Amino acid sequence: MSEFVSRLRDFGAMLNDWRRELDWPLLAASASLLIIGLIMSLAAGPPAAERLGYSNPYFFVERQAIFALLGLIIILAVSVLPHLWIRRLAIIVFLASLMLLALIPAFGYEVKGAQRWFRLFGFSLQPTEFVKPALIVTATWLLEQRRQYTGVPWTSMAVGLLVLTLTFLLTQPDVGQSALLTAAFIIMFFVSGISWRWAAGLFGSGMIVSVVLYSSLEYVRSRVHRFLFADESGTDQIGRSLEAIKRGGLFGVGPGEGQVKRNLPEAHNDFIYAVMSEEFGFISALALIAIYAFIIWRGLRLAARLKAIDAKAAVAGLFALFGLQAAINIAVNISLIPPKGMTLPFVSYGGTSILATALTFGFALALLRRSPSAWKGLG
Repeated sequence: MSEFVSRLRDFGAMLNDWRRELDWPLLAASASLLIIGLIMSLAAGPPAAERLGYSNPYFFVERQAIFALLGLIIILAVSVLPHLWIRRLAIIVFLASLMLLALIPAFGYEVKGAQRWFRLFGFSLQPTEFVKPALIVTATWLLEQRRQYTGVPWTSMAVGLLVLTLTFLLTQPDVGQSALLTAAFIIMFFVSGISWRWAAGLFGSGMIVSVVLYSSLEYVRSRVHRFLFADESGTDQIGRSLEAIKRGGLFGVGPGEGQVKRNLPEAHNDFIYAVMSEEFGFISALALIAIYAFIIWRGLRLAARLKAIDAKAAVAGLFALFGLQAAINIAVNISLIPPKGMTLPFVSYGGTSILATALTFGFALALLRRSPSAWKGLG
């Protein structure tokens, strides 16, 4: 009995430390995005359910609510873990995701010419979403080993994991996620103190691969061509998105009054920003961007003050993943870049996306937890 009481006290002390060390503004910002995602699911979910033939008009709304709750639980649960267990969890998730990526050609199912998903118990699982944050944390651990154990090609091993992961992604093919992961990896690489020549080499290799993909993949050329020569009538996806944003004006046409959610196939996920802009206006859309900007600014600011180089690099890479994905999605919606098929973090519908983003956030919050040995002082 005394041992049980002792363990209970230790657990209570751990939770008390977690409560004091956690960065609550970042947690509040992530919860705000999940709430916005639920609101937007109420707006865009019923038309999507009707279009896809579901008898329950709130099919996507109910699932979004479940995934938002699970996402919040993942953020909280992962953020409790100490740094050592974050590394272990990242390695486990990375290996499991890599194995699933290898199995996709045999057991995955194809959507719109890309084979990226598994169908499990009525849900779709996309391993790509989980392999990204897990690779960032795993690679930073490998890079940190070079400071303790010289003579081992730790840097080459980290790059090798990236190349292996990209090989699986490009065979699906998933060019957008490959570019996102490479960009975040380069940022993590640079922050970890690796020579700029490695980063320059990765960037140059990425440019060469981009040219090869454009030359060899018809769907890549098609997307670029449609972007460069957009349909001015507003009948293509980007055209409809822009028309919706314009129609929304400053304050929107009103909740439920938008039209783009009825004529865009991916309005509830890839083009949710256009739905929000149309119904709630430019002011609301700008406020959403402000939340993302706050998360990236605060996350990178806190990461810069970490003493541990591996934690600093991992957090920078994780927030780069989060921020770049949000920027890419919004840029597609306002016709700055070609369509990428990438969700808006925590806001778009998509179970895998929400859960993987929650894991990313949980990793970052755990690595940012304040302790005298890990922080240089927070002014």
